[in-house]
Amino acid sequence: MKTEVVDVNATRKNVRVEIPSDIVSAEIDRIARDYSRKARVPGFRPGKTPPRVIKQRFKDQILHDVAHDLIPRAVDDALRENGFEAVDTPDVRDVNIVEGEPLTFTASFDTVPPFDPGDLSTIAFTRASSAINDEAVALSLQRLRERAARFEPVEGRGIDHGDTAVVDLERRDRGGEPGSAADSKEVGSRPPSVDKHTDVNIELGAKANPPGFDEQLLGLEAGATKTFDLHYPEDYTITELANTDVSYTVTVKALKRRVLPELDDEFAKDMGEFDTLDALTARVREDLEHEAKHAAEREDRSELMKQLAARLPFEAPPSMVEREVDRRIEDFARRLMEQRIDPRTAGVDWNAFRESQRDVARESVAAAIVLDEITRREHIDVGDDEVERDVARYAERSGRTPAAVRAALEKEGGLSRVRAGLRREKAVDFVLSRAAIT
Repeated sequence: MKTEVVDVNATRKNVRVEIPSDIVSAEIDRIARDYSRKARVPGFRPGKTPPRVIKQRFKDQILHDVAHDLIPRAVDDALRENGFEAVDTPDVRDVNIVEGEPLTFTASFDTVPPFDPGDLSTIAFTRASSAINDEAVALSLQRLRERAARFEPVEGRGIDHGDTAVVDLERRDRGGEPGSAADSKEVGSRPPSVDKHTDVNIELGAKANPPGFDEQLLGLEAGATKTFDLHYPEDYTITELANTDVSYTVTVKALKRRVLPELDDEFAKDMGEFDTLDALTARVREDLEHEAKHAAEREDRSELMKQLAARLPFEAPPSMVEREVDRRIEDFARRLMEQRIDPRTAGVDWNAFRESQRDVARESVAAAIVLDEITRREHIDVGDDEVERDVARYAERSGRTPAAVRAALEKEGGLSRVRAGLRREKAVDFVLSRAAIT
């Protein structure tokens, strides 16, 4: 077998392969004999059809079978002979097969050549802070208070800032053109000609309220009715309303005000198994510190991956980048389904989403290639016991048995991915042990 390698670029290779005619002829004869035993040809008894007739009658099928049998083996031999490892299934083209002649074809594939990742001690960054200050704890406690707030009726005064008014609302555009009623009860949605709603809750100070709307309600008491006009500015976020005039008629039916619970031991007891406010505060700080620690670790890892990706001396193979983009899209679609959202009807522009993932996928692939080269150079490996522990951890998280998870991985060829992932994690630890981190 003859091979000729053409370097398209640092990672893309074309291998022109020529399989000798005697090997091709022998394979044609072998497959023709198989056809002769099985084929039914008019005028000949089963199994007695001459090879010459079989070759003529089933020529195209036989040549297809020959190529199907010889080409994969030839590709593997060519890769092994030239020391290449394809990162994806080679693309075979320009196949030429004629009886009595050599079989020729070209296989194109991506590969990752050896390279020097550089001096790992020059990797330097400052760890992200995971410190939690008293202000963050106080803010978290305040959010708990707001979630536990209750509404109390307000009587004997007019509407004030922070109140919630229960109103009947009529809204019309200034042109008075006929139109249909809107479905939304949100103040500030697109106005049709006449738009009426009852028992609308409007909190003064809410960001969704139209500009100037709150000021018109201040001081109104329950039972009061007021008609007023509003002009929406040209830069209003809802483009359909920008630079328009709308007339509102509001009838106030009731007032209520949100009351926050006192931040004390009783509040702590209402929040769960806490006897005192100090105990609740300690738990809040502990939770915030836990979240901050993981956020800092993710930030540190992201910075490390950026620096590793920059050490790749060539462009990441396109086939690997596309595979990573596919993985990210599948992961996003799976998260949508976990939220009971059908990805097909979620209104996502999948082409735009795919393009948005390309740069980050390219960086991720580049960093992974560098980590793989480090594992090769440093002889970093993973034992079967480590793979089993990882499978067991995943099984526990997913509520399945380790045996079921392993069976699924074996069926999908996923155990090799598990091993590769663990090797990369070891490589990350190895890099961190040599990097200059402050």
